[in-house]
Amino acid sequence: IAKFTLAFGTILKQKNAKKIVIGRDARISGEMVYHIVVGNLMGIGLDVIDIGLATTPTVEMAVVAEEADGGIIITASHNPKQWNALKLLNNKGEFISEKVGQDVLKRAQSGKFEFVDVDKLGKLSQKDFLQAHIDAILKLPYVNIEAIKAKKLKVVVDAVNSVGGIAVPALLKALGVEVIHELNCEPTGKFAHNPEPLSEHLSSLCSDVKFHKADIGIAVDPDVDRLALIDEKGIPFGEEYTLVAVADYV
Repeated sequence: IAKFTLAFGTILKQKNAKKIVIGRDARISGEMVYHIVVGNLMGIGLDVIDIGLATTPTVEMAVVAEEADGGIIITASHNPKQWNALKLLNNKGEFISEKVGQDVLKRAQSGKFEFVDVDKLGKLSQKDFLQAHIDAILKLPYVNIEAIKAKKLKVVVDAVNSVGGIAVPALLKALGVEVIHELNCEPTGKFAHNPEPLSEHLSSLCSDVKFHKADIGIAVDPDVDRLALIDEKGIPFGEEYTLVAVADYV
């Protein structure tokens, strides 16, 4: 973790980088990994903006909003709880290119990093970016809040005990969803089931949708960059159709 953080930070520094955004999912090891990442970035002179427990899309948006030089999301995505990893972002809040990725690998293996003097250590600041992300969603011309409120929707959310348990209900409330049933929404990092949001792992959610006579079920992975939907009959819509449906609507 240290060597890959330093490798990426060094590449940013060579482009005169000053600051980087950090966010993480709710994995058990998240706090431990966070301290390694932040300490090393400060050690090479980068200012760190910590947005805390945050979804991958929120970190991506924060990089742009803060005009940061890059970002790191501490998550192992849909992998089981014993794993953790780093997702690396450029200054546009996008995943780094293959070319930069190869450079990171090369530098990490070299082990040659330059730490700064004590007077030049990076500074750490903390900021919650979730509300800004929700506000941006509400402003989208595609989002019809009045229509959502008028429907008096009932929704069940399965957030597999990670950051989706914070972000998704907050978004649904802001959209005017009337009733939200939360399933596995405590961000403990102790995943209640396999965290990949595939149909075979979402039986509890499907049952809850039928039990509560809900209009829709929503499942996300631990860092909330994957979305699976369950219809009102408790049948999975199929994750691979999510983006297609959105594109069709837009």
